[in-house]
Amino acid sequence: MNSEKETFQEKNFISKSLFYRLSQFFGFLLGARFFVAFLLTFALYVSTFFLFNQDENFRNFVFDFKVHGIIFCTVLSILAGGIINQFYDFEKDHVVKPFRTRIQSFIKQKYFLYVYLAFTAISLGVAGFISYRVFIFFVIYQFFMWFYSHKLSRIFILNNVTFVSLTLYPFFGMMVYYETFSKKVLLMAIFLFLILLCIDIVKDTLTKRADKAFGYKTIATVYKDKTAKSIIIFLIILTMMVSMKLIAKTGISGFLSYYFSAGLFIMIFCIYFLLNNSKRGNFITINILRFWVFVGIIAMLLNGIEGKL
Repeated sequence: MNSEKETFQEKNFISKSLFYRLSQFFGFLLGARFFVAFLLTFALYVSTFFLFNQDENFRNFVFDFKVHGIIFCTVLSILAGGIINQFYDFEKDHVVKPFRTRIQSFIKQKYFLYVYLAFTAISLGVAGFISYRVFIFFVIYQFFMWFYSHKLSRIFILNNVTFVSLTLYPFFGMMVYYETFSKKVLLMAIFLFLILLCIDIVKDTLTKRADKAFGYKTIATVYKDKTAKSIIIFLIILTMMVSMKLIAKTGISGFLSYYFSAGLFIMIFCIYFLLNNSKRGNFITINILRFWVFVGIIAMLLNGIEGKL
């Protein structure tokens, strides 16, 4: 009888231990924004090879270890940025993202900081090995990622602009590396900046109460709902105008032309949901825009494959 009881307790301990380890693992993934980093890595590879890299063939690109090193440093920097951001936003996330915070609670905050320092050091070490210019590029990137979490995320307007700029910073680096400057690339960068800015401002409308309680000054907390929605709708209309300019003036073709053309109707749907004046409408809008960004990466991939064949 005692033997059976001990066996049961042992199995129970193992199952609890396994659950705890899995919770720690998923807590780390969520804390480091691993899934966002994965998506950005995919987007970086697609844009680098099919948009910025105009001359190099696939074989040369695969063996261009400098580019892979830069992207590797970018991924570690993004993971480090996600960790330091959740460290500063931990109290707010308790209210806004209770499930994620509960999962992250399986890991002590000091371990997140250890990993942050390790990722930062490895990223800068690899960057320094590539070249001093790449090292400086990532020193600036990581400094502003920390400064955004520490200070800028609470400052009106600067929080949204800085967040979107930091998201696009690695793509700007690749554009400079390949010296790919054209009207088409510039308009596509403006399009992406505007759509990401819309996503970030809509997100702020969903977390308005928590932002107000913890001292984050956003468009949603400073202005009334009607004014905040008017600003978002204005940005969406501006995004539509950039799309039309891309279609009409840059000679864009293939899957990307279909993407920007269909995007006009997608933006109209977003405006419709925003005019509903409900939290559900905002939630639908932000998910449509996020999905459309992902569709844009796929469209660029398909357009690039079509162009290379």
